[in-house]
Amino acid sequence: MHPFAQRHQDSVSALGEEKLIAAIRRWLGAASPCAPFGIGDDCAVLPASRGRQLITVDPVIYGRHFDDAVPPRAVGEKLLKRNLSDLAAMGGRPTAAVLALTLDARVSRRWLEHFYRGLAACALRHRVPVVGGDVTQADRVVAASLTLLGEAAGSRVVTRTGARAGDWIYVTGVLGGSLRTGHHHRFVPRLREGAWLARHREVRAMMDVSDGLAKDLHALTPPDAAPALEAAAVPRRPGSDLRAALTDGEDYELVFAFAARADRETFARAWRRAFPRTRLSCIGRFVQAGAQTADTIRLADYRGYEHLRR
Repeated sequence: MHPFAQRHQDSVSALGEEKLIAAIRRWLGAASPCAPFGIGDDCAVLPASRGRQLITVDPVIYGRHFDDAVPPRAVGEKLLKRNLSDLAAMGGRPTAAVLALTLDARVSRRWLEHFYRGLAACALRHRVPVVGGDVTQADRVVAASLTLLGEAAGSRVVTRTGARAGDWIYVTGVLGGSLRTGHHHRFVPRLREGAWLARHREVRAMMDVSDGLAKDLHALTPPDAAPALEAAAVPRRPGSDLRAALTDGEDYELVFAFAARADRETFARAWRRAFPRTRLSCIGRFVQAGAQTADTIRLADYRGYEHLRR
């Protein structure tokens, strides 16, 4: 659905800012609490957190993260789910969200209503109160940036650092073809899986796969080490080749390092009991730099998505 209205009376400019904000309150419904714990004040008031607090921010931009082929409800859901995936990667759970909206005055009210209703449905599903935000105007722009607050789901937060040479590399789900199949907006953030993994001390480092495994894996790689991946072990979405699985991005799966001396068989059985429908694959391990063998993937030949680079 195209985000721009054909007629002025159908656009957000026909409402103006105050009426638009009132409409946004209606569209969010139960997903947004009353002020001072929701929309209505200069700041929202949040309850104190007893655990470690987490914060992340991600946008969706027309022409970059979605186009006319993506329904506006799915755009709203994708905005929140992109951020939820970041929390999942650290073993966190969401507590509140705020949204900054940048719109061309010609944006369709109908498109925006569906966007907010999709966001609200996703927020209610994941128990995330939308507590505030902002609306501003910019020519030829349709973009939304969501800041998500969260906290550790347990006693431990997992970061990207902590892996060691010898550790095994695991990934959830399947990779590749995210844009072609619509997975880039239909995915389910791995919040339950991330919280479960964070409770296992054998999981030393973790992140979500958003820019392509070939690029993202560098952030997990310990100093003086390199990932040695087996091509046959990389799980691929049907119709995706190895290059697509390594570079397409927007998979929103979890990749993590598992301690070299830990019991992998016991871990795999526990995973299958907890998540019988979520695939888990061991795709290789971290080795000393220069110790890769000829039968492992040469990651230098693959490149994922990198912002601001042609």
